[in-house]
Amino acid sequence: MNNIRKGDEVIVIAGKNRKARGVVLERVNADYVLVEGVNVAKKHVKPNPMRNETGGIVERAMPIHISNVALFNPATGKADRVGVKIEDGKKVRIFRSNGNVVGAKA
Repeated sequence: MNNIRKGDEVIVIAGKNRKARGVVLERVNADYVLVEGVNVAKKHVKPNPMRNETGGIVERAMPIHISNVALFNPATGKADRVGVKIEDGKKVRIFRSNGNVVGAKA
């Protein structure tokens, strides 16, 4: 079971964007995620008249390694580790610090 999924709110725990929070936009592969507003780079883009795209300098979110982000626990306001518990025969992700279910409305 993946500890961090698309749509989770995460906080960066290492690197130049340390302490930045954002939502996971997608998992690039098993080791990298795209986080909204984190690790943004400027890319020079050529114009493509076939696709009706203009050229210029575009800001693009770049992948960040999954070891540099942690799930954000809104109850404690800090980064938290993830555990797995079985409820009603299904695996459910929980926060390790307080045992609340990840993504459950408080």
